[in-house]
Amino acid sequence: QVQLVEAGGGLVQAGGSLRLSCAASGLPSSTYAMGWFRQGPEKEREFVAGASRSGSPVYTDSVKGRFTISRDNAKNTMYLEMNSLKPEDTAVYYCAAAVRSVQYNYWGQGTQVTVSS
Repeated sequence: QVQLVEAGGGLVQAGGSLRLSCAASGLPSSTYAMGWFRQGPEKEREFVAGASRSGSPVYTDSVKGRFTISRDNAKNTMYLEMNSLKPEDTAVYYCAAAVRSVQYNYWGQGTQVTVSS
């Protein structure tokens, strides 16, 4: 059974940094990609960053140069390093995996990130 558990959210001032983690278990070798999404107040959930097995990481334009996605395969953990945070980055951040699919079909419970101005 696939489980994704996020951690690392919190309250930070604008310009600050946070590192989110996603501990994964039960992921089969057929996992196509893992990524991060977010949903801000009264907004649709949006893609933030992702990495497939064979491709380079991709980022939404608004976080390029500020966020970095990485994985520690030995720990089965994915990270999202977030720097130069802005109030508009405030959202619930979700870890996701695309298992036996090119679509993300497994989700964590989310972790709240709040950036104060």
